Amino acid sequence: MKRSEVPVNMTWDLGLIYKTPEEAWAAADELTALSDKIESEYKGRLKDAKSIVDCLHLCEKMDEISGRVANYFGLDMETDYSDSEKVANSGKADSIATEAYTKTSFVDSEIIEADSAVLEEAMRIGGTVSQKLRKIIRAKAHYLSPETEKALTALSEFMGTPYDVYNQAKLSDMRFDDFTVNGKTYPLGYALFEDEYEYEADTDVRRAAFRHFSDKIKEYENVTATAYNALVRKEKTMANLRGHKDVFDYLLFEEEVTRDLYDRQIDVIMEKLAPHMRKYAKLLQKVHKLDKMTYADLKLSVDPGFDPRVSIEEAEKYLVDGLAVMGGEYVEMIKKAFKERWIDFANNDGKCTGGFCSSPYGVPASFILLSWQNRMADVFTLAHELGHAGHFKECNAVQGCFDTEVPSYFVESPSTINELLLTGYLEKTNPDPRFRRWVLSCTVGKTYYHNFVTHLLEAAYQREVYKLVDAGESVQADTLSEIFKDVLTRFWGDAVELTEGAELTWMRQPHYYMGLYSYTYSAGLTISTAMSKRILTEGAPAVEDWKKALRAGSTVTPLEFAKMAGVDISTDRPLLETIEYIGSLIDEMCELTEQLGF
Repeated sequence: MKRSEVPVNMTWDLGLIYKTPEEAWAAADELTALSDKIESEYKGRLKDAKSIVDCLHLCEKMDEISGRVANYFGLDMETDYSDSEKVANSGKADSIATEAYTKTSFVDSEIIEADSAVLEEAMRIGGTVSQKLRKIIRAKAHYLSPETEKALTALSEFMGTPYDVYNQAKLSDMRFDDFTVNGKTYPLGYALFEDEYEYEADTDVRRAAFRHFSDKIKEYENVTATAYNALVRKEKTMANLRGHKDVFDYLLFEEEVTRDLYDRQIDVIMEKLAPHMRKYAKLLQKVHKLDKMTYADLKLSVDPGFDPRVSIEEAEKYLVDGLAVMGGEYVEMIKKAFKERWIDFANNDGKCTGGFCSSPYGVPASFILLSWQNRMADVFTLAHELGHAGHFKECNAVQGCFDTEVPSYFVESPSTINELLLTGYLEKTNPDPRFRRWVLSCTVGKTYYHNFVTHLLEAAYQREVYKLVDAGESVQADTLSEIFKDVLTRFWGDAVELTEGAELTWMRQPHYYMGLYSYTYSAGLTISTAMSKRILTEGAPAVEDWKKALRAGSTVTPLEFAKMAGVDISTDRPLLETIEYIGSLIDEMCELTEQLGF
């Protein structure tokens, strides 16, 4: 459908941020006025603790307003990249924010030049800006001259151009033709392929869809590679300018994550999880009686005949019942999400693929995007995104705006834990062995496959790209395909035939344009696996521990957050235990398959 054809009840209500576009533009004017005030009243005057704190509180207010304006226009664009007015409005909002932040770029530069005693006093009286001060001081060695910082801020709007090019090529320019299998014609689209055909039980249709999808995206491989190369070269340049030893140090610095933690997450999973997932692939081949197991077959359900179609109303009931362990307030949030239209279910032309949740500070709602296909997989996606909503409901209620900028290392913990809690609920609803196998299939094929395989393989690929960039090389389409194919080969071995087009998977994820985000899915799921076991065993006390961690926002490091949840990620034990757990689920599925005889 065109966006204009989508029923209103299938769309989200951005009026929860601002009632009208005029109200949003008025807020943008307020942002400009606030930046003028900061510049006129504080530039050259940040010499004492009170001035520093007062100025940062105004900057905090700027972040609140710019976040709401960016979300109002940006989220509207995400629903239809083919609508030039939506794209133009989002671009205009970005330009206004860039101009405002350029005027106030002096703030950090002046703060780092203040006396140590002044900074200590500012942190003591800073309240909600104290952690911001700590981070500015921590990054002191990497700041450039005030003039350079101002220039970089002015250019920041254009720093995101590679991602804009990627999205326009993928969501606006790319047009898929129908394809025919055994005399029947099928429509094809980006979201339609990823949300429907990859799970299709008919092998001829599934493999044909993969072939036609791959042929189309290959036509755009060079422009996509050019955009990505521009991004990684930009990040390498920024790493050099700011005096980091390499691009990894630059990208991990703000997250307060060590290179060891990052490398361990990739290396251990690539080595230890691969044998379990190869066994899973062989199980899929056996159950579906496939002539061979190909890359196009990996998203199959173990038992498609038992995979129920789920309406939106049924999904709400699953989520309310499945996440009831999180408490009454959490359940009310879920009900509000459906009732107040926090969720964009539509599957329309030009819409962003995948799923995400955005929770603008100061707005009593979150905004969840997905393309609803009436599958149980969609229910798990909703559980995942509602986990983000629940996280920022807790965090935004007690933290200042600056302290809700959560490190990406653990930002996927609150989302993935919801998937595991939903699984735990489903396991208790029916003792039938076939139902049990189906539940395990949801857990392995959706939750763990998506986060511990799909995104982990992306992270392994991404690491190799950055190694080349660190060595001074650029990356082209052929190079990127070769790297991704090598990663897939190392993980799947001879258990899976890499269908032509598998190597193009590097073209399909927006996460590559978000720093090292891909590896954090498995990191977050490592924490949530341990925590979900506590919640399902202990109930309310464990839930309260979890909520305390969520409320901490960015006032804690990833190590501290995990410790609050009772998980020690300074060692590889939680990761190894998670991999062992995944292996046990796959072993049980194999045993149930033998027991069922099909």
